[in-house]
Amino acid sequence: MSKKSTSNVPAPSPAPAPAALPGRLTAAAVLTALEGLALAGLGVYMLYVGIAGDPDSPQQAETGGVTLLALAALPLIAARGLRLGRRWSRGPALITQLMAMPVAWTLWTTGGAMVAAAVALALTAVAVGALLVNPTATEALGIGPGEQAR
Repeated sequence: MSKKSTSNVPAPSPAPAPAALPGRLTAAAVLTALEGLALAGLGVYMLYVGIAGDPDSPQQAETGGVTLLALAALPLIAARGLRLGRRWSRGPALITQLMAMPVAWTLWTTGGAMVAAAVALALTAVAVGALLVNPTATEALGIGPGEQAR
């Protein structure tokens, strides 16, 4: 018969909870992820039209779809990094917003129903940019004078 050992070793304590991210940083991550999902959705749609639809140029539609899917990776990866509080993620997220502004302008000048998309994209880009340069967000990411690299 084996005898159960009853030592007085305390049970391991659970890992400390990660520090909560500021709401501004979480909002920037969510908006950046939505931009990435919109790009991915448009890419899938273009790819589908190129393969199963009847576009003027199937090759151009397929290439455009694959390109949009590749471009969607940048904001999606940046959004994940922001959500995890990674310092490196702010750069790709800001680049995404800078790239969105000329696209919004192009949509605006197209007119029609694209004006609404242009306004939504421009407002999102400006909002995310403002959220990412906010001192609360930069501090949470460890960016600023005297901060050590993470």
